Amino acid sequence: MSLAPKTLLSIQDYLAGERLSEVRHEYVEGVVYAMAGTSINHNQITANVLTELKTKLKGKNCRPFSSDLLVKTSASRYRYPDVTVICNEQFLDDYSTESPTLIVEVLSNGTRKTDRQIKRLEYMQIPSLQEYMLIEQDFVQVEVFRRSQAWQPSYYYWTDVVTLESLGVNLTVPDIYEQVNNAEVLQWLNSPNPTL
Repeated sequence: MSLAPKTLLSIQDYLAGERLSEVRHEYVEGVVYAMAGTSINHNQITANVLTELKTKLKGKNCRPFSSDLLVKTSASRYRYPDVTVICNEQFLDDYSTESPTLIVEVLSNGTRKTDRQIKRLEYMQIPSLQEYMLIEQDFVQVEVFRRSQAWQPSYYYWTDVVTLESLGVNLTVPDIYEQVNNAEVLQWLNSPNPTL
């Protein structure tokens, strides 16, 4: 018994279909993958980061976007990062870019391997990208990879401040995890001096 070859979707058909679809799909070399739903903690972290970045970037030539902005990562790959920051209005069209300065992904058990390995290597090949931030939703840990540090990771925990060099802004870890309900956040908040 022979297997029929898989039919690959062209980039043009993918992009045209994505404009009409109610479900977002990532595109990897002719294959599309529907984006899964996200948890309340995932949504809260994303909202916190977007809010902090929007406030801190006011008046600057950089803008943060939610996961609805499509990022072209190579000639045959398109992704929807959780948060993308674009500087100097570098867009391909009204829906997409290939020139992010910062990409943020919120990790879960289902996405951790892809975000930490496959997407990280993919994102690092984007010439404009300066920083890639990974945020755990089930415990308190922020990891930032920077082009200026040869993509070596820096780790941040509850009492730390994350400096986003490419944007000239700081985010505190408690602000990133505000109203997030996981065991480690609750432990910090219930400690005698949660700000230390």
